[in-house]
Amino acid sequence: METLIPGIALAVIAITSTVGMATSRNDRRFKAMDRRLQLLERKMDLLLAHHGVEGPPEDPAFKEIDALLAQGKTIHAIKLHREATGSGLAEAKEAVERRMR
Repeated sequence: METLIPGIALAVIAITSTVGMATSRNDRRFKAMDRRLQLLERKMDLLLAHHGVEGPPEDPAFKEIDALLAQGKTIHAIKLHREATGSGLAEAKEAVERRMR
């Protein structure tokens, strides 16, 4: 019985480290795909602007976001952006900061 406990502990450690490595690998892949998607979106925006093509009509929520930013309510603007787009906190914060420029 005493020899079984260290073996179980080693198995648990091995499984935990394997799951951790897989999660880390997936996280890196997700971040790389996200960066590529952002780059493609920027390229598409530049192409549309260069050819004078307007993008899709803007969501009315973005006018409200701009109004909140004009009032200095950045946190409320980020919250509204997340609700309107379903984006994560970091993505919404970045998007709102871009609108502030």
